[in-house]
Amino acid sequence: MRLLLADDEQELVRAIQVILESQGYAVDSVYDGKDAYEYADLAEYDGIILDIMMPTYSGLEVLEKLRKEGKQTPVLLLTAKAAIEDRIDGLDLGADDYLTKPFAMGELLARVRAMTRRKTILQPKIITFEDLKLDSDTMRISKDKEELKLSNKEFQILHLLMENPKQLFSAEQMIEQIWGWDTDVEMNSIWVHLSNLRKKLATLDVHVKIVATRGVGYSLEVTK
Repeated sequence: MRLLLADDEQELVRAIQVILESQGYAVDSVYDGKDAYEYADLAEYDGIILDIMMPTYSGLEVLEKLRKEGKQTPVLLLTAKAAIEDRIDGLDLGADDYLTKPFAMGELLARVRAMTRRKTILQPKIITFEDLKLDSDTMRISKDKEELKLSNKEFQILHLLMENPKQLFSAEQMIEQIWGWDTDVEMNSIWVHLSNLRKKLATLDVHVKIVATRGVGYSLEVTK
């Protein structure tokens, strides 16, 4: 699962990121509200951890902007112990939970697990496009009784395309959505994963394929 962590206390951010990554989460970290909003606006996250008091935009402003745009990514707010009104405002704006500073890392992990579990419950486990099915629990694609296992990145790419069928995504957009802005992954990595996905779709003989539009990007299209 991929999380966005936003707090201007850089030492705290580094400590939280180490703990979260040790539990298997992929974490993008930023230190001000503007970056938090831009990351959350452009990439897909399973959960966002937002400190309320940040430069540029406050956590509440970031939350308000995201909810007004229809983004329902679960949000955990980090608040000062005495900031009761901020906690109330955050919940009214659509926050899923809050945690007061200082906090124990064990409690943070429990809140994150609960937050991401709620999103998982709300999401369909099986996504269908034409005669292709993608199982989010097993990371397998199938047609009728035949199925194939995907790698983690293959799954994330196909999940993105199946949730947005016929929509064009450039290789750069895929990298930002899946690996994050600050990744050092090379462009040919996307091409390798796309090539592998195409082969697996062909093996299943589905009426779906990944189409490349020269100079623009890739989309998932129906073939007959």
